[in-house]
Amino acid sequence: MTVEDRYHYHVIRRAIARIDAADKPLSLETLARDLGMSPEHFQKVFSKWAGVSPKRYQQYLTLDHAKTLMKSRQTLLNISQDVGLSSAGRLHDLFLRWEAMTPGDYARKGSGIDIAFGWCDTPFGEALAMATDRGLCGLAFTSEFGRNASFNDLSARWPEATFVENPARVLPHVDAAINGGTADLHLMGGPFQIKVWQALLSIGAGQVTTYGDIAAAIGSPKAVRAVGTAVGKNPVSWLIPCHRVLRKSGELGGYHWGLPVKRAMLAYETLQKEHYKHVQQ
Repeated sequence: MTVEDRYHYHVIRRAIARIDAADKPLSLETLARDLGMSPEHFQKVFSKWAGVSPKRYQQYLTLDHAKTLMKSRQTLLNISQDVGLSSAGRLHDLFLRWEAMTPGDYARKGSGIDIAFGWCDTPFGEALAMATDRGLCGLAFTSEFGRNASFNDLSARWPEATFVENPARVLPHVDAAINGGTADLHLMGGPFQIKVWQALLSIGAGQVTTYGDIAAAIGSPKAVRAVGTAVGKNPVSWLIPCHRVLRKSGELGGYHWGLPVKRAMLAYETLQKEHYKHVQQ
């Protein structure tokens, strides 16, 4: 991803705020004017990022989009099968190889582990990426809270680890994941967290589930609150798709890196999914 891609996401982010503030759909001219752009440039930026016109994209940025997904694309999880995001019919899913650190390593809070980090551009703005020698262990979006907050948040999860800024070690992992290659993840969490994150990995792009569904899938149907906490502690945003988890009512719920990012992800994936279906017909 490039600086231009980050700029495109910021346009989307500003558009979300403007659409939310309006009491009716906005024309291309109105949105462009409010964002300080010409209609032609706004249309070009929007279409390059989303693949469709701003007019069509608006319906996927509405607050009701999550409820629509709950009605039509809720998935019941089955993590007894081999999990991961590779599937012949899924567009924009990722092929991930993942392993969890041992309980002993987790208890030592990262002691003896070197973690490289770097800043990178993604379709959803700038992100902080972290990796061990086994794979990507952290991915945090910075657009809502800034670099310092993102770094402090991730690094606090492994307080005894050694952190070294080394983009050359980290960015190949991110590039592989974003561009559809094989990405290695090294998940550092407690046994319950790992089980929840494993369930998240079984949610396909364009699908959603609920905290209750995840609790049932991992054999702890009464642990909905604990599941919510574990979802919020997901260290590898987007790749482990916690943004696809909604409340039973169809409301978005929270998102650790900001609700505008979550909404943009859901809209982006829905459009990619629909585009894929159209191409296959």
